[in-house]
Amino acid sequence: MNILSIQSWVSYGHVGNASAVFPMQRLGHEVWAIHTVQFSNHTGYGAWKGRVYDGPMIDELVEGIEERGVLGRCDGVLSGYMGSSDIGSAIVAAVRRVRALNPEALYCCDPVIGDVGRGVFVRPGIPEFMRDKAVPAADIITPNQFELEYLSGRRVTTIADAIAAVEAIRATGPRTVLVTSLLTEDTPADAIDLLACGPSGRFRVRTPRLSVSVNGAGDAIAALFFVHAATSRDEAFAVSRAASSVFGLLKRTEEAGSREILTVEAQDEFVTPTTVFAPEKIG
Repeated sequence: MNILSIQSWVSYGHVGNASAVFPMQRLGHEVWAIHTVQFSNHTGYGAWKGRVYDGPMIDELVEGIEERGVLGRCDGVLSGYMGSSDIGSAIVAAVRRVRALNPEALYCCDPVIGDVGRGVFVRPGIPEFMRDKAVPAADIITPNQFELEYLSGRRVTTIADAIAAVEAIRATGPRTVLVTSLLTEDTPADAIDLLACGPSGRFRVRTPRLSVSVNGAGDAIAALFFVHAATSRDEAFAVSRAASSVFGLLKRTEEAGSREILTVEAQDEFVTPTTVFAPEKIG
């Protein structure tokens, strides 16, 4: 596949495109990366250098790719943290441009808005843009539990709640939804769930909970789920492989005591995960 990935970039560490591009390449996909920001490191450090780009620059870069006569060969668009509604509009415009040349192209939106415990951490206007513009335009979305609740307007405490929230969002446009970092009443204290719902059914994967807390894991799992779902058209396979790969990546990061995820050092996990977690059919 040829993937147009429009996300942030950091020189040191692995978040945004710096977390998503290499795993997709390691699986044999060609990635055309457009960066929405260029920072020295992720903002979790509390200080960083660099700058945020704007929507017109993204438009320019997509236009340049189109002028090479290759945009019609794009099989999918992946987006993550948007930074501003201006950038969001440019991303949605890029999706329209790609689909005009290749109607079969898929759009996967990781609707980065916030997280449980932290609340909303993006700029004003972004949550509404995600809900009203980006998510309805997407084929696949990969929200965490906080984002699932925001996008659906529903509280999620049980697996039935999660399914109802997912189906409410699917009614607005996306065919496939992957919920990450899902904790419901039946999730054991030492585990964490992922829920994938799409045309082939609803599937949960449960993995052990690790103590490591690093940035960029969500960007990696969104990219992995996207390419696996797009190539297999099988949500069960996609969530199993994505969850297994990211668990292996995080486990090796935890064992190394690293502040940054070991995207390069643990790259074999993307191709042959050390532990494969089987999907459980739900409903």
